[in-house]
Amino acid sequence: MGMIIQMVGTGNAFAKKYDNNNALIEAGGYRLLLDCGITLPKALHQTGLTFNDLDAILISHIHGDHVGGLEELAFQMLFKYGRKPTLYIVDRIIEPLWEQTLRGGLTQGPLQTLDDFFEVRKLQAGQETQIAPGISVLPIETKHIVNKKSYSFLFNRNFFYSADMRFDGELLQRLVDEGVETIYHDCQLEIPAVVHAGIDELMTLPSGIQQKTWLMHYGDTMEQFVGKTGEMRFVEQLKRYEV
Repeated sequence: MGMIIQMVGTGNAFAKKYDNNNALIEAGGYRLLLDCGITLPKALHQTGLTFNDLDAILISHIHGDHVGGLEELAFQMLFKYGRKPTLYIVDRIIEPLWEQTLRGGLTQGPLQTLDDFFEVRKLQAGQETQIAPGISVLPIETKHIVNKKSYSFLFNRNFFYSADMRFDGELLQRLVDEGVETIYHDCQLEIPAVVHAGIDELMTLPSGIQQKTWLMHYGDTMEQFVGKTGEMRFVEQLKRYEV
């Protein structure tokens, strides 16, 4: 069996029904959490898992729906489970994550740095890293918010996970040309889209790319769009997919 992905949440930043767009990736018994948003602690609990069941966390960018649950994760791991979790993160967003997001809530006494709470494993954009047997990741810098670094991920050279990004048809075509078989793409259903790919933009993709594309990071009105997304399909929350 290859790599398995299970979306703990499939919703956008404001989703109440589907939770924030965060995922579990598994291979050979290794469990990687991809992003840790505001709703992740509760959503993970509802799967029957705890933070201690995770082998590592991978972060794409510092918006709250992708990192808002890290404070609870860090405190639970330190005070409840007595260990530092492994955090994979592109080097360019380590300082912003700590200084702009986590420092105010986490610092206390001698605990004053990100390394006091996490075993930080630095990644570099454009450089592939083997995280575990069956899981390699290549961070790709993609456009999202001006002056805020954001990274999408190419796993095992055949699975592209967009995290959050504006529409980039040229990138998707190049990835498919280079062997990508499955694309999980964030999708804004209410148009016009500004900082995400809009459904109208994604509908312009060639048939061959649409057939490989699964839509995630959608709003709570998703059901109204079922059957109206061309050859693309919606990823279902909590369903396990082999990629």
